[in-house]
Amino acid sequence: MIEIVYQYDPKTSRPVPPPATPAEARQRLCDGNRDFVAMFGDLSASKDSRQVVTFDLADLGVNQVKGAAPRQRPFAVVMGCSDARAPTELIFHQASNALFVVRVAGNVLGNECLGSIEYAVRNLGSDLKLLVVMGHSGCGAVTAAVDAFLDPSRYLTVASSQALRAIVDRIVVPVRAAADALERVRGLRVTKAPGYRRALIESAVVLNSAITARTLKHEFREVSAENIDVVYGVYDLVTRGVNLPDGVGTKSGAALFNPPLSDSGFEELSEKLASSAAVTRILDDERLE
Repeated sequence: MIEIVYQYDPKTSRPVPPPATPAEARQRLCDGNRDFVAMFGDLSASKDSRQVVTFDLADLGVNQVKGAAPRQRPFAVVMGCSDARAPTELIFHQASNALFVVRVAGNVLGNECLGSIEYAVRNLGSDLKLLVVMGHSGCGAVTAAVDAFLDPSRYLTVASSQALRAIVDRIVVPVRAAADALERVRGLRVTKAPGYRRALIESAVVLNSAITARTLKHEFREVSAENIDVVYGVYDLVTRGVNLPDGVGTKSGAALFNPPLSDSGFEELSEKLASSAAVTRILDDERLE
């Protein structure tokens, strides 16, 4: 049996103080994701697993001044994809009022999303310490952009309306960057590899998230990193961990990363992805196409 329990015990529950620094906020999210991953453990062992998420009644408006709503006090903004398989609060083991969540297909940074994040930065107080961009493996929006890139004649098929094109068009840049890096690192014949399309998708997922994080870093450049930092990561739909692909990320099982802040930094990241163990496995796997 697997249980996810939201728990409030008036005898033992105490409000969890918000992280004091961006580093503490990052660590809290990584620790929460490790708890989420560990919950599923070795399912073959037939052991029960229980995840307890404690919360404060005040965050749901209980025991507040009559007629008053609870005050927003998130410690992080998380911008993620709308994909239903990537439930943000569960992934990071957080309860109500801990995260200000913005979700849109492909985690692309349109004006509405940027405005939502700016509202949080300008209005939600000193508790806010972190801006997180979270992509995920197998992203449908990135897949659409890759398919349009590989076969431009399909552009109006995969993006048949102006609204869909607005999403796909924003992802073409990281797709192009991923394709260029694969060719630089592995040669032109890489396009003939069995898993090339899938390798392009997974590389572009990372670069898309990194570019969005760098954009946020630029948009809020007047905000000191000591007050609010910007990080990114990718949620793996199979392992349930937030990290980067094998050979690029860490071995801890949960990690968030600072985005490259220069063109050379992005080139280095794209080439590291192209030469990574994860991409090597994908390129050689005929089942992925």
